[in-house]
Amino acid sequence: MANQLFGEEGIKNVSKWAVISLMLLSAFLLVRVIGDFKKLPNIGREIYPQSTINVSGSGEAYAIPDVASFNFSVVEVADTVKQAQEKADHKINKVLAEIRDSGVDDKDIKTTSYNVHPKYEWRQVACITYPCPSGKNVLLGYEVDQTISVKVRDTEKVGSLVTKVGTAEVSNVSGIQFMIDDKEQYVNEAREAAIKEAKEKAKKLAKQLGVKLGKIMYYNENGNNPGFHGEAFGSARDTIALSSAPAKAELPAGENKITSEVTITYEIK
Repeated sequence: MANQLFGEEGIKNVSKWAVISLMLLSAFLLVRVIGDFKKLPNIGREIYPQSTINVSGSGEAYAIPDVASFNFSVVEVADTVKQAQEKADHKINKVLAEIRDSGVDDKDIKTTSYNVHPKYEWRQVACITYPCPSGKNVLLGYEVDQTISVKVRDTEKVGSLVTKVGTAEVSNVSGIQFMIDDKEQYVNEAREAAIKEAKEKAKKLAKQLGVKLGKIMYYNENGNNPGFHGEAFGSARDTIALSSAPAKAELPAGENKITSEVTITYEIK
């Protein structure tokens, strides 16, 4: 069929061009493969300029806390789980009524832990004969332990509210903290100060070295951690002793410090 269509001469020409095409295609593919192999060592790597300047800066912002929080716990023991729960619920409901009457919304009242477990006492049997008999655990009842966290958005009410809760027969009041509800503006303020300091350092260093700064190649930030400054009463480790709770707890809020630490790397032109 091929002889009838192209003849012998035509078949020879077609074969010649086919061979040439295959040779060209093979050469092209070989060049591509070699090029790809050359790129392998740099795959996954970012190529940075050889000459850079690395500087750091720090910034601070201060804010008066506008939100406070504290925890209170109720612990009750009874012969049965149901009895212990009922005793704990009675106290909890009484305290929550006081808290709500003080203007705290339900969204700012949260149970952070609730535990029920048997309570045992080890009793040693009197030793009359040798060898002495071993002691044994005796079930005394069941203990219910509930802890509730309260957020107070009016810091002026914290002292009186803590006093009310502390005198309501709860087991303890702890974890009194003063915080900033929305600290983003102070974070931005601290960051701006840190970046400004880093830029000034970079300009001064470039001038001393006799070089010009190029584009920013790297940026990193640490910080934004609020810290307490002032004579505030209470912290995450403080617990109010209920027997000595003051008529009204004095809780100065002090101020919080927000910090930012930045690192900037510049290309040297």
